[in-house]
Amino acid sequence: MPDDMTRFRDLAAACDTTVFGHPIEGPGQILRRLADLADELDVPWDQYGARGPVALLEEELEALFGKPAAFFPSGVMAQQSALRVWCDREGTSRVAMPDLSHLLVHEQDGPRRLHGFQVEHLTTGAEVATASALHGVVGRLGAVLVELPLRDAGCLLPTWQELTDLSAAARHRGVPLHFDGARVWESQPFWGTSLAETAALSDSMYVSFYKGLRGIAGAAVVGPEDFLAEARVWRSRMGGTLYRSTPEALAALLGLRDLLPRMAECLAWARALAAELPAHGITVNPVEPHTPTFLLHAAGTEDAVNERVLGVMERTRLRLTGPWRASPEPGRVVTEVAVSTPALEHEPQRVAQLLAEIAVG
Repeated sequence: MPDDMTRFRDLAAACDTTVFGHPIEGPGQILRRLADLADELDVPWDQYGARGPVALLEEELEALFGKPAAFFPSGVMAQQSALRVWCDREGTSRVAMPDLSHLLVHEQDGPRRLHGFQVEHLTTGAEVATASALHGVVGRLGAVLVELPLRDAGCLLPTWQELTDLSAAARHRGVPLHFDGARVWESQPFWGTSLAETAALSDSMYVSFYKGLRGIAGAAVVGPEDFLAEARVWRSRMGGTLYRSTPEALAALLGLRDLLPRMAECLAWARALAAELPAHGITVNPVEPHTPTFLLHAAGTEDAVNERVLGVMERTRLRLTGPWRASPEPGRVVTEVAVSTPALEHEPQRVAQLLAEIAVG
C-alpha cells in the first residue's frame, strides 16, 4: 500500500514525539552527535576494519562478553560468515535453525545460494529452541543457530534453564552453537544475567548495533580469536572489509553508553503497558513481553485500523504504532511495537487508551 505508507511516513515525521521506536532525526543531527563523540574520544579514523573507533568498539565488546569480537558492516554478512567457518571446520553444510529464523525469512535464500547451507528446522513456528528440539535433529551438523529472541514469533525467549540445557546438549553432541543475538541487548533483563554469561553458553554470537542501540548500521561477531580470524577472511571475501567504518562504530559506542543501561526500564514499561491492553480488547504476544519488542493483535481490518492510526497521530502529534497487517487469524490484525527510551516519558495507561482508540475504534 504505497500511498498509505507515504501517509504514515509524512505524519510520523510531523509528530512532536514518539512512543515506540526512536525519534525521527535527520542525518545532520545524528552526525553532529557522532562528531562530538569523536572529539571526546580523540580517536583517528579506522582503516579497513582496524584502529580508531572500530578497535575501541571491539575492545568494549570483549569487556562486555568476555570474548574477542570482530566488526562487520552487516548482520547478514556476519552470520553467514560465522556459519561458514563452523561448517568448513566440521566438514558438513548442514545447519539447524528455527524455520522462522531471519536467515530463512528475510535473506532472499542467500545462505543457501552463497554458501550452500543445507538447513534443518530446529523448531517450527512460535517455538523456542530447547535441548529436546536439538535431539530431534538427527545426523551430523556443521552448526546450530538459535535466534535470541525469536523475533517473528513476538520476540520469544527460552528460559535461562532451557538455554543452559541447549548449550550442554550441543556441547555433548560436539556441534558448534551460534546465537543470533541481534536483540540480545534487549533480552538480558528477561534472564537477569550478564552478557558474558550468555556468551559463555555459545561458541559464537552475532550482535547488531542499529536496532535497540540506535546505531547507523553494523554488527559484530563474538567468539574465539582463531574463529574470528577465519570469519574476517570471509568478511573480506564478501566485500565487507570497508575502507572506513568510523561513523558506524561511533554510533554503536554511543548506543552502548546511553541506551544499553536502560534496557531493563524499557522492559518494565513494556510489561506495564501489556498489562493494561487486554481490558481494551487488545491481545499481547507474549502475554508478558520477554523483551521490549512484542506483538499486538486486535479485531478488525487493515484499512480501518490503519485509518484510525493515522487519525490519532494527526490529532495528538504523537507517533504510535506503524501500519497494522492482516493476522493469520481471520478477522484480526497485528502489529509489532518496540519500546525504547522515548516511551518512558509517557504513562502506560494513557498509551493503552490511545491504542484502544486505534484498535477498537
